[in-house]
Amino acid sequence: MEQIFSKLNFITNGEGFTDITNDLNLFIQKNNFHSGIFNLTSLHTSCSLTINENADPNVLKDLEKFMKSIVPYNCYTSLSKDKEHIYYAHSQEGEDDMPAHIKTALTNTNLSLSFQKGKIILGTWQAIYLWEHRFSPKERTIIVHIIGEKS
Repeated sequence: MEQIFSKLNFITNGEGFTDITNDLNLFIQKNNFHSGIFNLTSLHTSCSLTINENADPNVLKDLEKFMKSIVPYNCYTSLSKDKEHIYYAHSQEGEDDMPAHIKTALTNTNLSLSFQKGKIILGTWQAIYLWEHRFSPKERTIIVHIIGEKS
């Protein structure tokens, strides 16, 4: 059994999904791992890691629309009977800042996956995505920890 820690950097296109599945599989193969456990951790509080469908792009579009509906920009409406508008106190970096933190809190900043024969085990229609919650492109760092058997 061997293990490695490393960092992978990704540039996002701003708000939306970046498929990182192939990059992760290449990382496993370049480091000569055959089988084991692959842990990913985002070092950011305004993006997420998620596994979802990679066949129909409407799935990702619908996910984004749904998330925007439950985490609006600028303010939200309380669930109390008076339906008060509550404005975010944290807005130093723009109107997308606090909503990005909320979206990250509602999703995942780390994933643990198994791999075999140098490839992450996923379902037929699954991919691993870096989900950017900020408007502008960002450089994102993902910590990779692999524990496994070398080829």
